[in-house]
Amino acid sequence: VQLVESGGGMVQPGGSLTLSCTASGFDFSRYEMSWVRQDPEKGLDWVAAITRYETPYYSDSAKGRVTISRDNAKNTVYLQVRSLRPEDTGLYVCARRGINISGSYYDKDLYDSWGQGTQITVAS
Repeated sequence: VQLVESGGGMVQPGGSLTLSCTASGFDFSRYEMSWVRQDPEKGLDWVAAITRYETPYYSDSAKGRVTISRDNAKNTVYLQVRSLRPEDTGLYVCARRGINISGSYYDKDLYDSWGQGTQITVAS
């Protein structure tokens, strides 16, 4: 199993970025995927998830500014983030939800595979 993120960078407040996570080594279409933000002080902050049926779910803080999508033909999940704020700064990691595992999106035990992450830095 491999998850490889890309698309991060440094942007000014109000800017936008689209992150990509390309998966390999498993049947991507069968799994729910999430994006989480890792902050050294706050820990894991779940951002969004998309089910195998392409139903999206968003955290309250992300709703309205974030769009998660997937392309099963490309084994890729995307995260478009708009109106970026300094507090959005962090390492954005793609995570695979384990099959038949239930729980909170904020619980790291919900996920069974993680990427290395791509950094977003929002600063003027």
